Amino acid sequence: MGDETRQREALLEAIENIADRIDNEKKHLTDLDSAIGDADHGANLNRGFKAVMEKIKDMDDDADVQEITKTVGMTLVSEVGGAAGPLYGGSTMTASTELADGITAESSVAFAEAFLEKLQDRGDARVGDKTMIDAITPAVHTYKKSIEQDDLPPLEALAKAVDAAERGVEFTVPIRASKGRASFLGWRSTGHQDPGATSTLFILEEILKTAEQYLEGDTDVDATSPTIPDEEPDELEEE
Repeated sequence: MGDETRQREALLEAIENIADRIDNEKKHLTDLDSAIGDADHGANLNRGFKAVMEKIKDMDDDADVQEITKTVGMTLVSEVGGAAGPLYGGSTMTASTELADGITAESSVAFAEAFLEKLQDRGDARVGDKTMIDAITPAVHTYKKSIEQDDLPPLEALAKAVDAAERGVEFTVPIRASKGRASFLGWRSTGHQDPGATSTLFILEEILKTAEQYLEGDTDVDATSPTIPDEEPDELEEE
């Protein structure tokens, strides 16, 4: 992405879009959480992002993207109840250091990886536990590969990451929860979509929506890798 002013503008717009989306989806998120959790995920996250919007309004006009991102994380930690505050907010705070030199393809990959690493460390969850990890992990992996291996433009890589996250959310429905309050339900947690994975998808969708206004590239894509060969390698065919 271009100069500091444009990056700051894009980031602030993304935050506002995320806050609006969470506000619009708070009942849906709470309904999902009612089935397997404390029935507070939508309300808590909405309260957190409303506080974020108030906080960034008071920031200096020359605040850079790292400072803004760190402030988002700190505000979520202090304002969002339950596990979501430390998970979303703490991971954002830690990952914000990767944006010290602005938003680039490389720094965005580093941010995503740092966010995921801290999220796994704080939540002690892995893919298959029926948590937000099931959405963010395929998104981060797909984004990293799309940028570093497939040499795709960031917007297309982000679109693929969102598709991967959507598949991750769908994956949470038929599996049994192994972490969090949902795990107390045992097999009764099966058949329900994880609210944390769902809110993660909403956030990523709004980041993509914002990025479309600032970057060029194809967003009508899925998570499938363009580097998968059409045919089996010769050595495998011989076997």
